[in-house]
Amino acid sequence: MTLQGKVAVVTGGARGIGQGIATVLAAKGAAVAVWDLNAEGAEKTAAAINEAGGNAIAVGVDAADAGEIAAAAARTRAELGPVTVLVNNAGTTAYQPFTDIAEDAWDRMMAINLKGPFLVTRELVPDMVAAGWGRIVNISSSSAQTGAPAMAHYAASKGGVIGLTRALAVEYIDKGITVNHVPPGFIDTPLVRQGPVDVEAIAATMPMKRAGTPEDVAHAVAYLASEEAGYVTGQTLSTNGGRYLV
Repeated sequence: MTLQGKVAVVTGGARGIGQGIATVLAAKGAAVAVWDLNAEGAEKTAAAINEAGGNAIAVGVDAADAGEIAAAAARTRAELGPVTVLVNNAGTTAYQPFTDIAEDAWDRMMAINLKGPFLVTRELVPDMVAAGWGRIVNISSSSAQTGAPAMAHYAASKGGVIGLTRALAVEYIDKGITVNHVPPGFIDTPLVRQGPVDVEAIAATMPMKRAGTPEDVAHAVAYLASEEAGYVTGQTLSTNGGRYLV
């Protein structure tokens, strides 16, 4: 399974799951543009890829801002070429009881987690249409599959990502473009460790007795981005260690 000759954009690639995805795609031969609001973190990810023999650039961008997305896309095309693999990974999370969620907090969650993938995909999908080949992989969440307490805005935003995935899969099904989503389960990332959870305690309750890793998610994404997954579209590849079995 190779991605040689493909140009990939990974949003939110500075750390955690996005960093893992960017690293694995590069290891499989893709030229990777690491997009992230954290430009310094994106630079570190790209540098590590290049030091390992891959090909990556770092692009500082707010992946929920149409103007910045257009500029990031122009730079990516100029330095790497047209984009045929897109991983919409950038996102945020929060823990608040439902009645404590302020309207601006709800709007911010939707802007980053749902509007962002819409804007980025809208900008880049013409490259795939022109090529007659493309792979879009959206990172959703197991929280949208099962529900989650004190995360209504997060689960709703990721549920929207699942709906967007299916709609785009149908719209582009005859254009050589597949669109799928990966809902991670409990993955040990810096973002998770910033929340009010005991990572080790929760990991001990998992069927596999461990939390997932960014690389676990990255290899699922790499499959969906590959030529071998050309007959797979509109699908869910749950990466949750059997926690939900959905």
